[in-house]
Amino acid sequence: MKHLEDFLDLRFLSLKSLVPVLLLTSMFSITSCSKDDDEQVSPPVTYMEENPLAKYYENTGFTTVTNFVNSGDYEFGLVFSPSVKGKINSITVKIPDSNPNLRITIWDYTTKTVLRSEIVNVSASNTLITKNISELSLEKDKKYMITMNSNDWYKKSKSNNSNATYPVAAGNIQFWEYRWLSGTAQTFPTNISSDYNAGDLSFNFQQVN
Repeated sequence: MKHLEDFLDLRFLSLKSLVPVLLLTSMFSITSCSKDDDEQVSPPVTYMEENPLAKYYENTGFTTVTNFVNSGDYEFGLVFSPSVKGKINSITVKIPDSNPNLRITIWDYTTKTVLRSEIVNVSASNTLITKNISELSLEKDKKYMITMNSNDWYKKSKSNNSNATYPVAAGNIQFWEYRWLSGTAQTFPTNISSDYNAGDLSFNFQQVN
């Protein structure tokens, strides 16, 4: 009987020493699961596209419109920067005449180099045309410019022809100035005017994470 008692005592001690190990293992497993749950990656947010032109006109007060058709060739457009990282998915244009070969250019404002050059078929006058492009990534707070080369445009200004106050906030886009240059060459415009905008030229912008 003495041997049996010793055997039972040893078995009890073995089970007793095993309990803390099992408890630690369970706690580690629970902690690991909890940690895994905490580290689950949320799906990326998909932001809506925005076209800043209407807000630009609203905030500048450029509500007086005059149509110019066959009025001399110019390279002209707006300097802008995004307040968030994003991309341009498409460009939009509306002019008071048709033009099957309207050239639109997106520039790096600092280096004055062409980032994208697109030909848009404006098949009908006074009609908003949208052209999808391969996405163009934009850096936060970096300046760009979008221009078109045309002899047709809408001149939009204030009723008293006074200057707009730049920069002009339009959603996630800041507009810094309007520039223009006479001629048909794809040349970075050097003239600046604050009392009107010649358009309508814009783009659809989408914020990215």
